[in-house]
Amino acid sequence: MFYFSIQIMDKLAMYLARPFVRYALIVGVLIALCSSLLGVTLVLKRFSFIGDGLSHVAFGAISIAAVLNLTNEMLIVLPITILSAILLLRTGQNARIKGDAAIAMISVGALAFGYLIMNIFSTSSNLSGGVCSTLFGSISILTLTVKEVWLCIGLSVAVLIIFVLFYNKIFGVTFDENFAKATGVKTNAYNLMIAIIIAVIIVLAMNLVGSLLISALVIFPALSAMRLFRSFKMVTVFSAILSVVCAFSGILVSILAGTPVGSTIVAIDVVAFAVCYFIGLITGGVRK
Repeated sequence: MFYFSIQIMDKLAMYLARPFVRYALIVGVLIALCSSLLGVTLVLKRFSFIGDGLSHVAFGAISIAAVLNLTNEMLIVLPITILSAILLLRTGQNARIKGDAAIAMISVGALAFGYLIMNIFSTSSNLSGGVCSTLFGSISILTLTVKEVWLCIGLSVAVLIIFVLFYNKIFGVTFDENFAKATGVKTNAYNLMIAIIIAVIIVLAMNLVGSLLISALVIFPALSAMRLFRSFKMVTVFSAILSVVCAFSGILVSILAGTPVGSTIVAIDVVAFAVCYFIGLITGGVRK
C-alpha cells in the first residue's frame, strides 16, 4: 500500500512538472470558482438551468464557427451566448412565456440546429467524435495555450471583481427583487449583469466539462453548501471552496486514471453533494 502511494505521488509530481497540466489546473479552478459564485444566486432564483440553456446555445455557435472555419471560436461563440442570455432574461419575464419554458425552448432549438448544421456542412471526417467532445468535454483543456490561459484568467478576475463589488446588490436581487426595486435598486440592470456573467462562464467552461455537463458546476456546489449552511454568505463561501476542491481533484484524477476530465469533475461533485446531504441530515445543518 505504501509502495503504491509512493508510485502515485511520483506520477503526480511528474505530471505537475509539465506546463499543460498546470494550465489545465489554473483554468479549471478559476472556472469552477466563478461558476459556484453565480450558482448560489441562480439556484435561489430558481433559474438553475439557464446554464444548461446557454451551453446548448454555445454548442450551436461552435457549430457555426466550425462551418466558417474560424480559428478563434470565441469571436462568435461569446457574443451569441451573451445575446441569448439577454434574450432569455427578457423572454423569461414575459407573462406568456415563463422562464423555464423560455430556457427549454432556446436550449432544445439551439442544440437541434447546431447538430443539424454540423451534419449538413460537416468539415470533419470524425463528426461523432467532435460532437461527443463538445457535449461532454474534450482533451483541449489539456492543450491550452498561454494566450488562452491568460484570457481565462482575465475574464475570471473580471467576474470575481464584479461579484465582490456588487455583492450587496446581487444579494438583494436574489432574495427579494420587489423590495430591492422599491428601495431604488435597478433590478433589471443587475439581472442583466448576472445573465451576461453566466454567459461568459458557460463559454469558458465548454472545454472543461462540455455543454451537457456545465449545469453541474453551477448547481451541485450550491446545493451541497445549502445542506450545511443557511446564510447567503456562508453558502457562497463554502460553495466556492467545495467547487475549487472538486475541480482540482477531478482534473488530477482524470490525468492519473485516464478518465474524461468533465465527467470526472462532475462525478466528484455528485459524491461531494451526497456527503454534504448526509452530514446535513445527521447534524441538522449549520444554522448560521
